[in-house]
Amino acid sequence: MSLPHTKRSLSNANSNATASSSSFHFQSPPMKKAKSQAVACSLDPNKNGLHHHHHSHNQDDNDAFLDPSSMALDDDSKSDDACIAPAAANLSRKKATPPQPAKKLVIKFVKAKPTLPTNFEEETWAKLKSAINAIFLKQPDSCDLEKLYQAVNNLCLHKMGGSLYQRIENECEEHISAALRSLVGQSPDLVVFLSLVEKCWQDLCDQMLMIRGIALYLDRTYVKQTPNVRSLWDMGLQLFRKHLSLAPEVEHKTVTGLLRMIESERLGEAVDRTLLNHLLKMFTALGIYSESFEKPFLECTSEFYAAEGMKYMQQSDVPDYLKHVEIRLHEEHERCLLYLDAVTRKPLVATSERQLLERHIPAILDKGFMTLMDGHRIEDLQRMYSLFSRVNALESFRQALSSYIRRTGQGIVMDEEKDKDMVPSLLEFKASLDSIWEESFSKNEAFSNTIKDAFEHLINLRQNRPAELIAKFLDEKLRAGNKGTSEEELEGTLDKVLVLFRFIQGKDVFEAFYKKDLAKRLLLGKSASIDAEKSMISKLKTECGSQFTNKLEGMFKDIELSKEINESFKQSSQARSKLPSGIEMSVHVLTTGYWPTYPPMDVRLPHELNVYQDIFKEFYLSKYSGRRLMWQNSLGHCVLKADFPKGKKELAVSLFQTVVLMLFNDAQKLSFQDIKDSTGIEDKELRRTLQSLACGKVRVLQKLPKGRDVDDDDSFIFNEGFTAPLYRIKVNAIQMKETVEENTSTTERVFQDRQYQVDAAIVRIMKTRKVLSHTLLITELFQQLKFPIKPADLKKRIESLIDREYLERDKNNPQIYNYLA
Repeated sequence: MSLPHTKRSLSNANSNATASSSSFHFQSPPMKKAKSQAVACSLDPNKNGLHHHHHSHNQDDNDAFLDPSSMALDDDSKSDDACIAPAAANLSRKKATPPQPAKKLVIKFVKAKPTLPTNFEEETWAKLKSAINAIFLKQPDSCDLEKLYQAVNNLCLHKMGGSLYQRIENECEEHISAALRSLVGQSPDLVVFLSLVEKCWQDLCDQMLMIRGIALYLDRTYVKQTPNVRSLWDMGLQLFRKHLSLAPEVEHKTVTGLLRMIESERLGEAVDRTLLNHLLKMFTALGIYSESFEKPFLECTSEFYAAEGMKYMQQSDVPDYLKHVEIRLHEEHERCLLYLDAVTRKPLVATSERQLLERHIPAILDKGFMTLMDGHRIEDLQRMYSLFSRVNALESFRQALSSYIRRTGQGIVMDEEKDKDMVPSLLEFKASLDSIWEESFSKNEAFSNTIKDAFEHLINLRQNRPAELIAKFLDEKLRAGNKGTSEEELEGTLDKVLVLFRFIQGKDVFEAFYKKDLAKRLLLGKSASIDAEKSMISKLKTECGSQFTNKLEGMFKDIELSKEINESFKQSSQARSKLPSGIEMSVHVLTTGYWPTYPPMDVRLPHELNVYQDIFKEFYLSKYSGRRLMWQNSLGHCVLKADFPKGKKELAVSLFQTVVLMLFNDAQKLSFQDIKDSTGIEDKELRRTLQSLACGKVRVLQKLPKGRDVDDDDSFIFNEGFTAPLYRIKVNAIQMKETVEENTSTTERVFQDRQYQVDAAIVRIMKTRKVLSHTLLITELFQQLKFPIKPADLKKRIESLIDREYLERDKNNPQIYNYLA
């Protein structure tokens, strides 16, 4: 029942009133004026209050309803009061209105509760089923989505969500099952078949999204509130997964097709990557990616690259193979980004690396490492290092590097015929390795240590020869006459040589030869640069300590002091009054302990030189009493003025050459025996001297008969036809060149010094420890001694000290030594 001229209906109620503990629904009409207004109530029993969805289902037998017949209503209110003009309204307010009695609201209780229609659930489901079928069959549906959504809401509100969910699941299962069965026996062309599978999957996704959109209220209420119930989307996926497993032909054919497509792509063919991407995402969404696809995919990958690795290793050289591996690994990485699942990246790359790299590490190193190193192939070596680091094979790489350095270095060090080129070759080899280490090996510290260890090993393969040759190489570089070498270049060379010097174990051998060569440079004025000499000594001092360079520094002090002594001598009364005219002489006074030991060589000097020596000796001993001077004739050098028929010349010659040439002032022709008797020079030294004067480039004398060697029967005459473009001419002093005997004597002196050092070390250790076993004493000696020595040689020195009563063996245990104070 409804009243006319209603402004609102009870169906829109928002307010609740409570009476005598029974729930009821009531809306008080809004009151604008004191005048009463019409109230409308709608109680359509057929609708059963579905529009009160937030409380209608909770009504019980005590629900109260408004009875419109019991309400007292004002008859005048049925007129169009709302349309009266404002002025008239004001007039009516001014009329005296008698007081109105209070209106009563009577509430009557209804015994019968509203009920749902008997076919409500079936009819609602029929609408939904029709819509779901239309979605799966891709047909239009007469019912709009809003009504379908409302239908699901109504079913859920009346606690019918469970049966609705089950019905939707059954309906979906029927269609999904049919869709997958339709794929069985489809096109034999795998790519076409995969397209059909993709379309089937894409359709399912679209359809499930639409169904979920309609039944969203079901997802948000029933599914959330009920444990172990999947969302509609997950339910669709589960059904697809279930029926895919029930159609093994479809699953197998799909996986096979995917694997074939990937293999085709690896072989260089173009494939539909989007199709691959969609299908693999399907596998991931269904939760069967790892088991159904990844496992067979990794197996196929392993087989593919195992075969390819073997084939390429046999057909191509190492640089090309490494490039191929690098490209393949990059391709697999891209594959992961484009269509494979992220979890596949690690196992895929590991499988590829294992088959293409790990299996072939020894073959790659044996076949190509030496070639790359010899060719200084920076880029290829960098690629090899990078790839090997990926498979943790750097240890094998490092060992190969060590073997290469030792093998190559051995060829440089052990070839006695190429001794002259040993140091330059080693420097070049070291520079090449350093360049490779820096650019190709990422400055890996372990590789740096490997290079150092291998170099130390190869430099000490020939015990003392490399040390000697390094000293000679420095002598060449520090000697005057190295044209075109700037100070910066010379400094750089010294630094490089110092690196080789660090690897030498017998540094005392280097010191002995370096000292001998330095002495010649200083005494003959052959040093290219005193600054460079001092710089080298400073470097050696930093490297080995002041004890190592003490004598070398002393040699420089002697040279400085000799300059002062010569200045003082020239100012002395002896020099002014007694010196013969026409001769200038400069004397180097050397401290015996600092300088190398030179064998004394007798020679009959010209009278003028003898006089000069005696006067200087008198002056020196008067100034420094208690000292003894010993003249080293073999180290002297002179400048002679010579009068040739074709012009005057100055000859820079050694003292022995000077003595021989002075003889020809008084004779035109002299035999070898005459010269020997007149000069008193030792036979071998005299032959070398005459050879330099008569058989070299500058032939001041002529030898009769002509020849390269000086024999006992030869005669010599003054070469009147001598001519030369320069005024001052250097006559090479052959006697100053090193001989085998000199080298041997230097080496022997080193060994003698080593014995003294060993003896001193043994006594020093025993004096501290008093009692020590043989094994511990040997261990201590190896730690203290800075040169290589054999245990047998140490034992000899211990026996020598026992004989000299520095030590004694313990009476109870011969392996223990006691120190004797």
